[in-house]
Amino acid sequence: MRAVILLVATGLATTTAAGCSGTSSGGSAPSTLTPASAVASVATWGIDPTIYRDRVDNPWFPLPAGARWVYAGFEGGAHNRDVVTVLHRTTVIGGVRCVVVRDDVSRRGHVTEHTFDYYAQSRDGSVWYFGEDTGELTAAGKVKTNSGSWHAGTDGATPGIVMPAHPAVGQSYAQEGYTGRAEDHARVVSVTAVVRVPAASSRQAVETTEWSPLEPKVREHKYYVRGVGEVRSAAFRGPTETDALTSYRLA
Repeated sequence: MRAVILLVATGLATTTAAGCSGTSSGGSAPSTLTPASAVASVATWGIDPTIYRDRVDNPWFPLPAGARWVYAGFEGGAHNRDVVTVLHRTTVIGGVRCVVVRDDVSRRGHVTEHTFDYYAQSRDGSVWYFGEDTGELTAAGKVKTNSGSWHAGTDGATPGIVMPAHPAVGQSYAQEGYTGRAEDHARVVSVTAVVRVPAASSRQAVETTEWSPLEPKVREHKYYVRGVGEVRSAAFRGPTETDALTSYRLA
């Protein structure tokens, strides 16, 4: 039997399996973190905008304005380059002011995907994902589809957690909540993972497994280094896909 408690003050629904818990150097934490259930509007979804802020300084997922990460990877039989930049501006999504992050994926020197992602940090230090505006581009740079776009508070979509305040083994959380369109989930599998990429290395990285019910045959690991953020992702089920951090700067 699972006990479920809705924490309206923080926008978290915390579910703890009996006899299961996780700990880390940051202290104990519930084994499962999920956003509130999908509802029709921001007025009824149980999230208080005043407990969020547009300064994201979680050490595992820092987003200072002007920061930039560059990744090199392989996907779909081709090498790619991914540039992630925190813009010097914010926007309001679902009543919450969010940091705006630009993400450009390039192949063979041409941008193939252009995305604006929206993040905010709750009072407890967890980083929340409030949606994205994304477009797949043609070789001529024209948008051929933006079907992956969604905003929390619109059409029943709810925000999700991308990084808990204190990652602990066993924590599981929904990263986005838009039924049929965006349903990524993650689980912390290690807080002492060893990772080495061109721009960073650590023997105490946070490692997660990520999946989506929309792509049941795909699974990937992601690695996060304290003070840097995400440094590596690698699919271990499904099509070959990898990314590794080659350079970064934190403003």
